[in-house]
Amino acid sequence: MRIGAGQRHEWGERVLGSAVWRGIVALLAGALPALAFPAPSLWWFAYVALVPLMLLIRSAGTGRRAAVDGWLGGTGYMLAVHHWLMPSLHAFILVLAALLGLLWAPWGLLVFRLLGRPLSGTAVVAAVIVVPCGWLMIELVRSWDALGGPWGLLGASQWQVTPALRLASVGGVWLVSLLVVAVNTALTVLLVASAARTVAVVSLVVGAVVVGAVWMWAPQPERSGVARIAVVQPGVVEGPGSVQRRFARSEELTRSLAGRDVDLVVWGESSVTVDPVRRPAVAARIAALSRLVGADVLVNVDARQTDASGRTGIFKRAVLVGPQGLTGDRYDKMRLVPFGEYVPARSALGWVTSMGRAAGEDRLRGTRQVIMTLPGANALRIGPLICFESAFPDMSRQLTRHGAQVLIAQSSTTSFQHSWAPAQHASLGALRAAEDGRPMVHATLTGVSAVYGPQGERVGAPLGTDTSGAAVFAVPLARGTTLYVRLGDWPLYGALGVLAAFCAFEGVRSVRGPGRSAPVEAVAEGVADGGAASVRHDCPAPESDPRDGS
Repeated sequence: MRIGAGQRHEWGERVLGSAVWRGIVALLAGALPALAFPAPSLWWFAYVALVPLMLLIRSAGTGRRAAVDGWLGGTGYMLAVHHWLMPSLHAFILVLAALLGLLWAPWGLLVFRLLGRPLSGTAVVAAVIVVPCGWLMIELVRSWDALGGPWGLLGASQWQVTPALRLASVGGVWLVSLLVVAVNTALTVLLVASAARTVAVVSLVVGAVVVGAVWMWAPQPERSGVARIAVVQPGVVEGPGSVQRRFARSEELTRSLAGRDVDLVVWGESSVTVDPVRRPAVAARIAALSRLVGADVLVNVDARQTDASGRTGIFKRAVLVGPQGLTGDRYDKMRLVPFGEYVPARSALGWVTSMGRAAGEDRLRGTRQVIMTLPGANALRIGPLICFESAFPDMSRQLTRHGAQVLIAQSSTTSFQHSWAPAQHASLGALRAAEDGRPMVHATLTGVSAVYGPQGERVGAPLGTDTSGAAVFAVPLARGTTLYVRLGDWPLYGALGVLAAFCAFEGVRSVRGPGRSAPVEAVAEGVADGGAASVRHDCPAPESDPRDGS
């Protein structure tokens, strides 16, 4: 028996009218964009993935229900893009996702305010501009490292799309996120507002023209030579004595690089688990490798150490070792992974360590970024990052501004070997390279290790999670700077300005009341709305505390 259109409509209304079923739909709709990221890497899906959630919010009926839909959608999004943390945090990941999902509640109000009413052409233009700005504020706030950092920014799903990478060179990953949400907004309008479809189509065409113009004319750094950089990936080493056997495997792989004319050898995060200052025999073994291959070795130490200011504790430290031993160049990780490397408010949340693999002892933070200069006629300048610091656009940008010619990220992801995390982490290197016009080397213990050129293009073949080996990459160098390096996070400031103007306009309109607001609307929108009644809602304020270190 076939179900008629009326029956399907009635069934849909019944489902969405139930708070429980509506909540489930919101969670699932919010999770959809995760499919655009690695490992699925359905990059094109990002441009339609938000449409179901926007349609749901539009049908909310009240601002309160729209805020709840936004919150649940955000919770679904955070669960989907961080699902690989479940082995470490277990059920606590549900609490974290629900708390961070609250950032989407004001966005739900914003979508409802702009799309939950009859749409004029001007209203469509406003929605296509303002809704993406609201999304960007969510990304800005949650980019604060204490809230988990900028993992899963929507624009990062476009890491393999050349026009999007060129856009990132102008405004960073933030500009790409704006584009993706704007397309989703315009497509939502196409589905629900037949009278304004022409304006929505024009908005899409204008966006495509702008992206095409950026792709063709945005300034790019000029190529300036090649550096031969080797990545050593020992692979998964488990069981008794795994630390010693992993170090021995790294030594074996490094010896295989002798005679291959390399400029630098890079080991992954936590590749050395003792302080080489206190254990000179370990430093001597690495120095012997440096003499054998004829290049410095950049290792990563995860051990109790003392920094330059006399602090003693566990540091994640990038250490450069040359033929004569420790060179003195080192960098201490500044942005630590919440729960993985420290527990926020440990006195209150220390119980989390009993539920999963949360840090039993807090690591100490470094205090400044470092540029390391390699010996030789070329004096190659490298900018080290450790683990998820490669997710922070501002860190690689600052290294580039201070003269780094190659960005190097040392990572592990050993705990998440069979999840989407390794591929997603490696993909961030393409964005950082494109943003800064500098090649990025992403070296891991267990994969995925990958290298990207100054425009975000892949260099050579990556080392996957099933690989134990060493590879030499001919890394193209570049000089000059991108617009993003010069101008910084201007899309964020622009989005703040747009939201401030929108809220000011809504505030004036609510104070003057329906009868006196027509002149304001006529000036702001350029056309009268024909007297059509519209539902008024409170203006959602941009989230405060926009701290991400940018």
